[in-house]
Amino acid sequence: MTQSGHTVSGDFDLTMDELRVVAHYAVRHAEDVLSTFERAVPDDPRPRAAIDAARVFINGAKRTALQRTAAVDAHRAARSAPTEASRLAARAAGDAAAAAYLHPIARAGQVGHILRACANAARVGELEAGGDPAIGDALLERSRRRATPLLIDVLRRYPAAPATGGRVALLMSALDLSLRERGSAS
Repeated sequence: MTQSGHTVSGDFDLTMDELRVVAHYAVRHAEDVLSTFERAVPDDPRPRAAIDAARVFINGAKRTALQRTAAVDAHRAARSAPTEASRLAARAAGDAAAAAYLHPIARAGQVGHILRACANAARVGELEAGGDPAIGDALLERSRRRATPLLIDVLRRYPAAPATGGRVALLMSALDLSLRERGSAS
């Protein structure tokens, strides 16, 4: 892979391979809910383009303005989406592209680059099931199974996600806590 050995430094180091693992994790969740956005807004290609931009990075290309621009565009698409579920699906796609730019700074807000796409996907599942929180819990379990030891290692370099805010923040915090516990049990 191109740029594999390159390391980004800050409060700790992150390698490009680690960033690719994070981006791949986010992409898998964004892909799960992309159809929710595309059904609601079939003529808007921005969330799909964000996932494609993330895939370019995952497949070995350098991080470029492509990922940043696509992430911003997908978040803009979210603002004009007609339903909460379609907005969250577009945000998940934007978060997947933005994951390439996770910063190695020890701030809890950075956890969103790792887990927010997962939390958005879980909330989309809840909404599509009439608001059933059991669906969100089941989707978080799927997210737990998808998390690799390397992803958990990267996550544990950051402070825990705060459990404040709306339902997406609560889902993200629950996932964060369970992955950290799983990582410490290994």
